[in-house]
This record gives sequence, structure tokens and C-alpha cells, in this order.
Amino acid sequence: MMEKQKHPESLMMTQGYRPEWSEGSLKCPIFQTSTFVFKNAKSGQSFFELAYGLRSKKLKESSGLIYSRINNPDLEILESRLCLWDKADSAAVFSSGMAAITTTVFELCSPGDIILYSEPLYGGTAHFFEKILPRFSIRAIPFPAALGPEKAIEKLNRAGGLKKLSLIFIETPANPTNDLVDISACVQFAKRCSSSKRKVVVAVDNTFMGPLWQQPLSFGADLVLYSATKFLGGHSDLIAGVCLGKKDLVERVRGLRSFFGCMADAWTGWLLLRSLETLKIRMTEQSQNASRVAERLLKRPEVERVYYPSLLPADTPQGRLYASQCLGPGSMISFDIKGGRKQAFKFLDHLKLIKLAVSLGGTESLAQHPATMTHVDLGPATRRRLGIGENMIRLSIGVENYSDILSDIEAALRAAVR
Repeated sequence: MMEKQKHPESLMMTQGYRPEWSEGSLKCPIFQTSTFVFKNAKSGQSFFELAYGLRSKKLKESSGLIYSRINNPDLEILESRLCLWDKADSAAVFSSGMAAITTTVFELCSPGDIILYSEPLYGGTAHFFEKILPRFSIRAIPFPAALGPEKAIEKLNRAGGLKKLSLIFIETPANPTNDLVDISACVQFAKRCSSSKRKVVVAVDNTFMGPLWQQPLSFGADLVLYSATKFLGGHSDLIAGVCLGKKDLVERVRGLRSFFGCMADAWTGWLLLRSLETLKIRMTEQSQNASRVAERLLKRPEVERVYYPSLLPADTPQGRLYASQCLGPGSMISFDIKGGRKQAFKFLDHLKLIKLAVSLGGTESLAQHPATMTHVDLGPATRRRLGIGENMIRLSIGVENYSDILSDIEAALRAAVR
């Protein structure tokens, strides 16, 4: 009788590790080592031939351990578990989310290439696309998140046309407006722009939703990127990133990672293994708390507008996209407070339980002001165009008791807008 396939939350405890390999230790040890001892010289030769792509793997052959910049047991086990939720072929873990994004872009793009990207984006990614990539003669062209890549076709043609397009990079929901990008539409656009000689890759930054509430590969995306600092780590105590997806692409990215030296370390890998065991529990509680907060904010007289996926009208394009693409609303909320920067700052300064800090996805609730913090680099005109106002506040809802979160928010709202 065939054994039933276990669910991801169950496999997070065991995938890729056997206690008998490590003196019966229930949990995977931390392999805190820079280098590994070869059984013999022939093994060393064989391992390096594979590492440098000088030959293909034989049937049932695995890559040997050489050096922790190339591979490490903690990272290998972690990468196998990270594939489970997204149903990915392969994964590569990085020292940060930005390391994952920049390495992926540099592997997939060459001088003269064009990238299409949805906006708004996380401020660090936007800065990389707009300020860093031009130094390498790679041009990044934005399109409005809610409208899709077709809106950039005129700019794309002016920049050199479809033949130069190599990557469509989307972040959905968008940071911080929670605008949704149609992944399937981007995939279809990429196919139309591809040729026998050039495949246009679709990469999705899925950090805001995490693997529990959105799985871009199921909609045809080639790669998924995460700041693992956020929900995957979930305790605000590590910095890491992930690129996962189709094996051929991830292996290319992994190869460049080895030479850039931007892989995660063994200790970070071990911490992430710990965190993945509680991912579903944490994200479920956070989403339930956030839904209650968003509903309450909607009724507050001090609030002008709430940006939260489950509040999107069902009969609108964005509402229909949420219903078809997302498995839940997640725990990221933005809202516009009545007034301007003064009222937004007063609100933030009167919070007690919720901490004033950037980042997101941790067990604790956080609040920040995008216009002067994470998205300050965009400039006033761009922020206005993208709907990131001086009165916008972004919340990352944690696992505290929801009534305490609500009390803290309501007291701060009353203090800010009298």
C-alpha cells in the first residue's frame, strides 16, 4: 500500500535529516565548519568536478561536501524544506533578501538587457533597480502593480523593444500599498516576449504573503524570492534570503552565489530550520489578528482608508484577483490616518505594545511610516504617484492577543487625531 504524502507542516520536522547521521540527535546539529574532510583524493576530485560544472551528476550521485561557501549540511537540509510549501524544484539560501534579489538579477541579466518591474516595491529593491543597475547598463522599467506589464509596452519599445527584455520582476502584494499583481498575466506576457533564443523569466517577491497565503509557482512563475528575515525566520533575530523555483534557474543562481560568497551561514540556517517548524502556526495567528485589526480600522473615524487584501470589493479586478490568487489575506496592513505627517508621527509615538520599527513578519507587531522610512528614497513626486502619502502607516501584525493590539491602536489613534 502506498504511503500517504505528508503535508508541508509535518515534513518540516524531518525532511532531509536522519538522526542516525548525527549520533541520534533529534534536531539537526549546527555544522559550524568552514571546510570538510574528503574520504580520499579521488573523492575530492569528483566533488570539485561537480561543483565547477565540469561534468554532469551520475544517477543517484549527490554533491559532496567541500567548503561551506559552496555547501553545508544545515543549508542543504533547509533548502530541501523550503521547497515544500511552494512545491519548488530547488532552493538557494542567501545572507539577506537583497543578496537573493541582486544575485538572481545579475545571473539572469546582462549589459544591454531590460527588466520590467511592478511598482511600488520595497525601497531597497527599487534603489537597486533605479540607481545601481544603470551602472551595469541594465535598464529597469516600472509598471503599475494593479495594471500589469502591458502598461509598460510603450516605454519598453522606446528602450529597445521586446528583444532586450530578460526579466519581469514583481512584488505582490506591493509594499506598502498592498496592490496585487496578476502573476498569470505576467507569465503570459513573458511567454509572448520570449523566443527560442531568449526566455523571459518571471520572478516574484513573495515576502509579504509568504508561502502560506500565496504560491506563485502554481501560476507559472519561474522563481520566487523571499526575505527570509521576515515570516520564514519569524522572530526578528536573523537576516537571510531565499531564491527558489525551477531547478535549472536556481542552479545558475546558486553557482553565482558561490562566487559572490553571499550564502547564509550555518547558524542562520539552523535558526531557519527551527522557525519553519512553527511557520503555519505563526502565520495563521498573525493573519487572523490582522483581519480583526483591519475590520476595526475600517470603522474608526480617525482613519481615511485601509489597504488590506480581504477588504477589496469582490466585484473589482483587484478583488477578483485576490480571490483567485491568494489563499489568505496575510498580516500586512497599511492605512491612511486623517491629517498628514504630524498625525502619523503622533500615532506612532503613542503606541505602547506595538513597536516603532521597520521589517515585518515577526512574532511582535510593528509599525512604521513608509514615506520617511522604507520608501524615503523614492522622492516626494514618485511617492505621491504611487499613493504613498505622508499620512500612510504600515503595520505588521504579530501573535499578541488581538484585543491588546486593538486597544493599543485605538488609544494611539485617539491621541493622534483629537
